Amino acid sequence: MRRRLIQSTLAVVLVVIAVFGISLVIVESRTISNSAQERVDSEAIRLASIVDSRILAAENVNADVLRNPVSKDQYAVIRMPGQAPIEIGTKPRGDVIHATQQGEEGESVTVQEPRSAVTREVGRTLLIIGLVALLAVVAAVLLAVRQANRLASPLTDLAETAERLGSGDPRPRHKRYGVPELDRVADVLDSSAERIGRMLTAERRLAADASHQLRTPLTALSMRLEEITLTDDPDIVKEEANVALTQVERLTDVVERLLTNSRDPRTGSAVTFDLDEVIQQQLAEWRPAYRSAGRAIVSSGKRHLHAVGTPGAVAQVLAALIENSLMHGGGTVALRTRVTGNQAVVEVTDEGPGVPADLGARIFERTISGRNSTGIGLAVARDLAEADGGRLELLQAQPPVFGLFLSRTPPARKTEEERPTVR
Repeated sequence: MRRRLIQSTLAVVLVVIAVFGISLVIVESRTISNSAQERVDSEAIRLASIVDSRILAAENVNADVLRNPVSKDQYAVIRMPGQAPIEIGTKPRGDVIHATQQGEEGESVTVQEPRSAVTREVGRTLLIIGLVALLAVVAAVLLAVRQANRLASPLTDLAETAERLGSGDPRPRHKRYGVPELDRVADVLDSSAERIGRMLTAERRLAADASHQLRTPLTALSMRLEEITLTDDPDIVKEEANVALTQVERLTDVVERLLTNSRDPRTGSAVTFDLDEVIQQQLAEWRPAYRSAGRAIVSSGKRHLHAVGTPGAVAQVLAALIENSLMHGGGTVALRTRVTGNQAVVEVTDEGPGVPADLGARIFERTISGRNSTGIGLAVARDLAEADGGRLELLQAQPPVFGLFLSRTPPARKTEEERPTVR
């Protein structure tokens, strides 16, 4: 591209120089020739006037008297009736410029000048024009190189940016070049880089969330299947198989919620559900794990509460809190339900040391953990709660009390007047 820009600029300059330079040479050559002819004519008239005045004054007319007025490059011949011609200067050889003037006393004056003087002057003019043209070409080349670098370097940078995007490096460069068209391309590439970066972050986040959220359901399902393989009682097999199928359905719901939340965290399918059923389901699922750890999990508080949300998502939030208490807490874990205003609240607490003071509200941030864990569970739980219009908060650090707030009233449907008009 650089070479094409330089070549095109140089071609334009050469065309301009050729058009205007040739015209200028022709005009200057004619001007110099006309000026030389006018000079010779003027000299012949002047000499004729001098000769007339001397004849009228009865003075001698000779070469010594007329030598000074004649230029050294000129040759003059004065012819008077009854006298020998008077020659002044050296007669030029070759092509000459001449002029003849008749005097009032019958004399004639002829002035000649060698055309080589005109040729030399034309040559000097051509040299000057040539030097100016050469300087113009050099300046054009320098400007073309500068302009080519100004345009080609940004294109090279943009190509490198596109290549980095293709190789999986989505960092935007935020570099601009002062050329509107190139800056527009840079804006598009930076926007694409940010979009790709968000997509990659979402994919990594989905993988981490899936790994964390699917671990517990898969473990529970594996335990149920092991119990089925260890018994020959058809009734127990049937019971355990039904429980396993329920867990498979919950596992499917977990996967669907993870996928939905990764596409749009605000997307929810809130319905009115019985909060007691979700709590009892979690108690039944987690009691074996707590029993194995020598601990207990209980529930208390207001019964028969109905909340608005996605049962599967609420179950995942409670499962994250219960698992967090199992891993990091101590003693008995209690799930308490209460009502505050128009909200149903599920509090999860244990008898452990609680949340360190230096963490505080940061406990819900990703990769933030008080102990050796992923730091993902509570962050995912808060995202799931907010997706259904609820919220998850740390109500007390020591002993730890987490509160899940859910609305008890379905969201009002918009009437025809309230619905935005699509234009």
